Amino acid sequence: MEAPAPVQVTAVTQDTVRRIVAGDGVLFPQDQAAVTPKIQAPVQKFYVNRGDHVKAGQLLAVLENRDLTAQAAESKGAVDQAESNLRTTQGASVPEALVKARTDVDADRQATEAAKKVMDSRAQLFQQGALAQRQVDEARVAYVQANSQLLSAQEHLRALQAVAKDEQIKTATAQVDSAKSHMQSLDAQVIYSRIVSPISGVIADRPLYAGELAVPGTPLATVIDISNVVARVNIPQNQANLVKLGQTATLTQTDGAEELTGKVTVVSPASDPNSTTVQVWIKIPNPGERLKPGSSVHAKIIAEQFKAATVVPITAILPGEEGGSAALVIVDSVAHKRQLQLGVREGDKVQVLNGVRPGEEVVTVGGMGVDDKGKVKVIDTTVKEAPDAEDADEAPAGKGASDQKKDQKKDEAKPKAK
Repeated sequence: MEAPAPVQVTAVTQDTVRRIVAGDGVLFPQDQAAVTPKIQAPVQKFYVNRGDHVKAGQLLAVLENRDLTAQAAESKGAVDQAESNLRTTQGASVPEALVKARTDVDADRQATEAAKKVMDSRAQLFQQGALAQRQVDEARVAYVQANSQLLSAQEHLRALQAVAKDEQIKTATAQVDSAKSHMQSLDAQVIYSRIVSPISGVIADRPLYAGELAVPGTPLATVIDISNVVARVNIPQNQANLVKLGQTATLTQTDGAEELTGKVTVVSPASDPNSTTVQVWIKIPNPGERLKPGSSVHAKIIAEQFKAATVVPITAILPGEEGGSAALVIVDSVAHKRQLQLGVREGDKVQVLNGVRPGEEVVTVGGMGVDDKGKVKVIDTTVKEAPDAEDADEAPAGKGASDQKKDQKKDEAKPKAK
């Protein structure tokens, strides 16, 4: 008769098991700003060094601006001059032109009326035979000339009233606006010579020194906010649908054992065609600024959590039929092979959806080669020291030689128990 196969067993338990999505990534600052000048000028003075903490709006550096300040003062004088010209145009130039035009119209009207009277008088004398035709014609020509001059003066007055007045004021106003725009442009240039920080953070880089030329597009300083850091982690594309905003993640740096906790803040809507991974951003608090951007991290995102799940050790899982999974359940020293439906695996724990129940005993060691309904011998791995038979007969209160004999026999039994 074949001897029972020796096996080790453990009980099926209930425990919390989590679905973990893992990936590697790099730490980045929460926010970053490369501070670049808008004008080209030498650096007059720096007020910060690398590693200094700054606030948003704090002065970082001043560029040479004496020429810009002088130009701004000059433009202020041009504005004052243009405004003075506008006031003169509104209050004096236009009224004087209108008065002159009205005076010209009145004078030309009087001259026209006088010429008409002369013409009428000579025509009457000509009819009486007291005056020659030539003198009548001369009076008529003088009247026509006077009337034409009157019409011209009236048209000039109408044009001055309808157009010239408004146009002169508009021209003067436009000159004021142009002068103000030029002044504002120069004032802005002066303001641009004062370099301030757009965000709060730490000066991570300051490549120039005082006296060197600052050029637009070239950073004077780089400010990073590392009160929180962001781990940009690449996860497998086939697991990306399990990651959601707000999920908890644990991270470890490659050169340290400390676990960090963060939250998922961004899940990229597209995958990287080169690596076939999806980038996920995890925000991590960084008190004391211990975490440094650029460090490599390994992240584990808790995608799902199952409480009171039926779990078995991974060592209890055996190959099943047709590529499935199975386990050996021991009942009265008989192994029963059961097909398993597995769920989530976390570490050395595997969730069992169907096949075993909590409290049942499954084989963890020695199950390979054991047939269904085969006899087994359960080995208890817990070794306990048994008392010597002769010592068991003696009273606990024994003294003297009996105690020495007991101690001697225990010492002799210890190597055998091992």
